[in-house]
Amino acid sequence: MYKKAYGIIETLAPLHVGAAAGEESGNLNLIFRDQFTQTGIIAGSSIRGRFRADMREADKGSENTWYGHESVEGRPDGGTTEAIVKFEYASLVWLPVFCPGQPVVWISCPRLLKRYKLITGSTDAIPKPYTAAKTLRGRQISDRGTAKQILFFNLGFMEIEQQIEAEAMQKWIPTGADLAVESLVVVGDNDIAMLHDMALYRQSRIKMMDDMKKVDTEKGAFFNVEALPEGSVLIFPIALKQSGLKQSGWKPFGDRASQDMYFGGLESVGFGRCNVTLAGEYQ
Repeated sequence: MYKKAYGIIETLAPLHVGAAAGEESGNLNLIFRDQFTQTGIIAGSSIRGRFRADMREADKGSENTWYGHESVEGRPDGGTTEAIVKFEYASLVWLPVFCPGQPVVWISCPRLLKRYKLITGSTDAIPKPYTAAKTLRGRQISDRGTAKQILFFNLGFMEIEQQIEAEAMQKWIPTGADLAVESLVVVGDNDIAMLHDMALYRQSRIKMMDDMKKVDTEKGAFFNVEALPEGSVLIFPIALKQSGLKQSGWKPFGDRASQDMYFGGLESVGFGRCNVTLAGEYQ
């Protein structure tokens, strides 16, 4: 038997979890993606590694109890143990996208919201594609006497087909996420991959010579990196094995429900800072 909990991640800086930063000429360091929506994810192993490293620093040895004992050289069974706390991958709930001449909007799609609904246990009906709150700050147009709301993305216009009450859209803002209802839009499953690629943070990088401000062409002059943008919101499920829980419970953040953490790579150049909020039966 397991207790069910989940974590909400809000990126406070660009987040790169994927290919390692290489120095090959023209290398593009891609992020990990969900196989169906082609949207960015954080692998469960990356989440577990971050929690494990932070607990090792704060209370050395306890990480083996909660997250499983690491391999022990010389033992026939390897010395590994089953983890009490189990993590799955984090998927997007809302992703910020730039709209030229309009406010930034946060998009999602029914498939991503379905996973969010299953993890949180929500009973609310998932909004249909091309739905937004009535308070959406889009662009008003008149089509044959009918007022319509549209959003302008880099590749064209998108018409909002249905507008619902702000209270109904508010229910899809995760715990701990700082989002405005009037900026949320649900798009179609078929459109999310294209809009996702438009929203990604991309940075070109070079390798400089050690003794002068000049590109080191011998060690690879140019490589790119992509990342989820600041303001992205993700969710990941957590399972806690009841037979292994202590009376004090699992409290990775102490008495707090949220804490800043770093995920992925390139932390030294400003990537990976996130706020993580835990909810559910984790205590």
